Amino acid sequence: MTNETSGGRAPRHEGRRRTAVGAGVGLLVVGASLGFGELAAGLFRVTSPVVTVGDALVDNSPPLLMEWAISLFGTADKAVLIAGILSVLVLVGAVLGIMASIRPAVGYVGPGLFTAAGLAAVALRRSDDPGAAAAVVAGAVAGAAALTLLLRAERRRFGPEGGRETGTPADTGGDPLPAPAPEEYRGPGRRGLVITAAGVLAVSGSAGVLGRLSALAGADAASRPGAALPIPARPLSDLPPGTDLGVPGLTPFTTPERDFYRIDTALTIPRVDSSRWRLRVHGMVDRPFEIDMDELMTRDVIEADITLACVSNQVGGDLIGNTRWLGFPLADLLREAGVRSDADQILSTSTDGWTCGTPTEAVMDGRDALLAVGMGGAPLPHVHGYPARMVVPGLYGFVGATKWVTDIKLTRFADERSYWARRGWGVQAPIKTMSRVDVPAPLGRVEAGDVVLAGVAWAQHRGIDAVEVRVDDGDWREAELAEVPGIDTWVQWIAETTVGPGVHSVEVRATDSTGYTQTAERVDPIPDGATGRHRIRFTAD
Repeated sequence: MTNETSGGRAPRHEGRRRTAVGAGVGLLVVGASLGFGELAAGLFRVTSPVVTVGDALVDNSPPLLMEWAISLFGTADKAVLIAGILSVLVLVGAVLGIMASIRPAVGYVGPGLFTAAGLAAVALRRSDDPGAAAAVVAGAVAGAAALTLLLRAERRRFGPEGGRETGTPADTGGDPLPAPAPEEYRGPGRRGLVITAAGVLAVSGSAGVLGRLSALAGADAASRPGAALPIPARPLSDLPPGTDLGVPGLTPFTTPERDFYRIDTALTIPRVDSSRWRLRVHGMVDRPFEIDMDELMTRDVIEADITLACVSNQVGGDLIGNTRWLGFPLADLLREAGVRSDADQILSTSTDGWTCGTPTEAVMDGRDALLAVGMGGAPLPHVHGYPARMVVPGLYGFVGATKWVTDIKLTRFADERSYWARRGWGVQAPIKTMSRVDVPAPLGRVEAGDVVLAGVAWAQHRGIDAVEVRVDDGDWREAELAEVPGIDTWVQWIAETTVGPGVHSVEVRATDSTGYTQTAERVDPIPDGATGRHRIRFTAD
């Protein structure tokens, strides 16, 4: 039995090898495009092609799809999107690589698609960053160059024009040529292909690493959130005794920075140079102005304990956090500009083009609405809006917590819509009264007998007057509330019960200072916040 089939065709196992090599070539081409795209992005200080495409997808996806992604993946939605884009690139690259091993010209469709998708994304996303096109083009050129080198090496490995080991003339209809000696293509040819592939991989990987390092080094050199914060004229006193009940498993009153939730549309964290940062206040005002960070730091600052919550938070969810903020009263800035009486919306814009519509009344009614520069006693970290962000107590983040803010425009809701309002979300979005059970942990196990129940409740800018719990659908019993520094924070609660062995349930409801008690009706978070009562089950042994 011979290793060849009739008609001088290549053996079956060699065809499988050629397919595998073609797929590998396609993956290496994708790697080259990504690596050099990342390098160009780092050198030019623009977003990488993958992030550019991701931004465009986020900005132009149907609202229902975005709501589904947020509800399903939560804070991991960005990582899932990037992974999805990379998976598509890998799949398309592998398929085109296999096709290119038969018809080399097909392989160049890949860099062409990379260019078309990237340039379309630059045009479609909200961020005004035309320089990102340079990174797209650089990646495409690198991919095409890598493909040329790899196809040349592949032909030496398998034979001319598609790798027929028996060799056929390029023109159709020619007589078969004698089969080349195995060593002709499987010896030096194989080594050449491996060396070329390794070289492309090494250069592409190095380009990608250098691009990331260049971007991070440039951002860190331009702006490090470590400068001294201004000292408030009237610093807040320490939290009152009894604010934190210290129950094991209970969410702490003050959320550490590392645990503070992050929900935004930025696929990469903006790193703004504070020395170049400026805030523009304009629109329906009598005296528009701009201010830089040095000028801002000469003004009086205040501290405020404020709990922020995301509208995407499900009943019992953890997209909420509390800390002490340091910043400049937003109302003072607006009074300086002279807000006109019919300007009912503050349309703020972040450095990446995201917009937020805040009711003007919510900033001007005396609450501690801030242009914040510090959180938890330290400068804002990049991830939470350095060098400046808005913090408006009592409103969900999508209408009152613009990070990386650079522009404040006074306008009207009837005239302009913010990012999420254009997608059907609410425009007046006060945080709804809510409570949560932390202890026992959902589906946790405890010893039968006396059991501690504990959790948190919130109704920012209204305050919590009472929390009630019930076990196994029994009677409602009032829980004990911890101390709080004001009405803009959540409050811890605690109660005790006695249970026997078996599975039990705990349900909680809160009543705010207006007399409103949480409803049992379940409503999804979108468009303006979830409703319903949190209920957990646990087992007593």
